[in-house]
Amino acid sequence: MKNILITGGAGFIGSNLAKRLKISGYNVTVMDNLSTQIHGLHPDETSPLYKSILNNNIRFILGSVTNRNDFIRAIEGQDVIVHFAAETGTGQSMYEIKRYVDVNVGGTALLLDLLANENHSVKKIVVASSRAIYGEGRYRCDEHGIVYPSLREVEDMVNGDFNCKCPICNANVSFEKTTEDSKIHPVSVYGITKQNQEQMIMLMGKALGIETVSLRYQNVYGPGQSLSNPYTGILSVFSNLIKESKDLNIFEDGKESRDFVYIDDVVEATISAIEKKQAKYNTYNVGSGKRVDVLSVAKTLMQLYEGRSKICISGNFRVGDIRHNLADITKINQDLSYSPRYIFNDGIRNFVNWVDNQGSQNYLPFDHSIEEMNYSYENPNEGLIPQIKSNKF
Repeated sequence: MKNILITGGAGFIGSNLAKRLKISGYNVTVMDNLSTQIHGLHPDETSPLYKSILNNNIRFILGSVTNRNDFIRAIEGQDVIVHFAAETGTGQSMYEIKRYVDVNVGGTALLLDLLANENHSVKKIVVASSRAIYGEGRYRCDEHGIVYPSLREVEDMVNGDFNCKCPICNANVSFEKTTEDSKIHPVSVYGITKQNQEQMIMLMGKALGIETVSLRYQNVYGPGQSLSNPYTGILSVFSNLIKESKDLNIFEDGKESRDFVYIDDVVEATISAIEKKQAKYNTYNVGSGKRVDVLSVAKTLMQLYEGRSKICISGNFRVGDIRHNLADITKINQDLSYSPRYIFNDGIRNFVNWVDNQGSQNYLPFDHSIEEMNYSYENPNEGLIPQIKSNKF
């Protein structure tokens, strides 16, 4: 299977995957709509991700997954489709609902409709799923064992209690690594659309006799991620603020944590899913299997940049944020021999070195993105009042 189409392939993960596949001898086609939020108004000038596609002589199709003719042109002659194309941003999905559903669900439905009703040569699909489908994830209650907490209560967080609670007895629970068979209960429109993408592709793959694999990516980071898109994650946001000597506003108590997985490890996992027969009809977590709390991220970046910013633990919070994220990667290790090579301290150093070599950036207004995360408690009877629409890292 030598011909591979990557939808959304000019993005962070897609562009890195495309380069590696090209080097390995695959015929790679990238289809991307070059969203201004990711690539800027003039991608030829403002998007290193897009320029890397062109510089590596990778076939590029400017097109949208919501356009039937674009998809037909891109699918022609392909053996494998890696489906990355999606609107991303959990908070943004809560107020741009139609756009997220149209692209993420509608675009995937169009792909499957074409594969079901048109002639094609596609033998395998790898779909990018997300940690977001797990919601708060998997926890343990001393009395009730493994439980899956719902959204945390506003009243608790206003009072400084950010712990997840047992849905049965309301006691504090301790987090566990989230396995692939954990309960699926997304807490954002984005998470719901990723769940729908995964379910549709895994279902229709079997129905159509096309091998399908779902990869549930955790928090992917590394050199090459967008520094001009304020919704790409806290590493970019914090880096920009430190570079400008602006204070870092740490939400909650700073102990909320994420599973950060380095881009090279993600690319390796994705190539294994493409190449290995045993991956078919399976779903895998792709993470580091380690957690890092947000306060540690801020302190590490400050140290590596030798920054002068002040770190402020504000106690602010956002309704819909999860407390912890930690993936169990046993299954992908057993099936695909995946073992992450980069620990966070090494990966973050590579990221910082790359940022330092980027020179002057045309940053989007990060202050605005931070404001979008803000909530204030104005009326006990009304709860949290969003100042501006919220966004989540």
